[in-house]
Amino acid sequence: MQRYRILHRTYYSFSGEVQLGPHSLRLRPREDHEVRIESATLTITPTAVLRWQRDVEDNSVATATFETPASQLAIESDVVIQHFNAAPLDFLVDAQAVDYPFAYSAEDQPVLFPYMDASRRSSGDPLTAWVDAVWSPGERIQTYALLQRLCVSIHERIAYRVREEPGVQDAAETLALGTGSCRDSAALFIEAARYLGLAARFVSGYLEAEPSALNYGATHAWAEVYLPGAGWKGFDPSIGQMAGAQHIPVAVARLAESVPPVAGSYVGMPGASLSVGVWVSAL
Repeated sequence: MQRYRILHRTYYSFSGEVQLGPHSLRLRPREDHEVRIESATLTITPTAVLRWQRDVEDNSVATATFETPASQLAIESDVVIQHFNAAPLDFLVDAQAVDYPFAYSAEDQPVLFPYMDASRRSSGDPLTAWVDAVWSPGERIQTYALLQRLCVSIHERIAYRVREEPGVQDAAETLALGTGSCRDSAALFIEAARYLGLAARFVSGYLEAEPSALNYGATHAWAEVYLPGAGWKGFDPSIGQMAGAQHIPVAVARLAESVPPVAGSYVGMPGASLSVGVWVSAL
């Protein structure tokens, strides 16, 4: 078991006094048999009324509402967790899903359908061409080995780039540019997995790592694929590895745009600056 402290600070400065609308905060890690929260505090200035709920994906969401006008908004989340995923490769896949291709059971398909690709792609589609170069139709391969191959291929092809602007690049854009943020690489992996008929979803969270161009103090993103018998398993194409003890999930979603850490609005003069700092420390 490893303990981590996660300090996440978000500061907004406005051009004058504004009236803050409701803000949705996804800052509390997802608790399960791998992650347990030891302590958690959420400090907001100006004073806010907090209401907690679980969204449709079972993510923990705090909605902050404000009464007094403000020229600044400060949100600080300070969490200590216990992480038990020391051996991410220690899992067993059901016999029928060990090798790819395979089909999900009739019982699981209705639940997994939203996370699978229901659209048809043409042979000239950039994603189709790239995946077909990574895996040749008809090739028999272990499912985990195929997913790890996709993960490593994205890591080797897509150069990491800090991208402050909101939104996620589509797969074709990321492949054409050859660069992207962690969320862009995760979205590309998800589209590739779905093209192969696998259920995949987006994960927003934190990564404990030495400061670098990849980890300069920010949230992190990766992907999960549902493997029968093993459950949702994480793959991080930004580093070309499976998600493990250094990955701390906060929110999962079918769409990457659905789970920003902080989302809200204000009424007042236009113009605002944003400053975010994230520190993940092993204890």
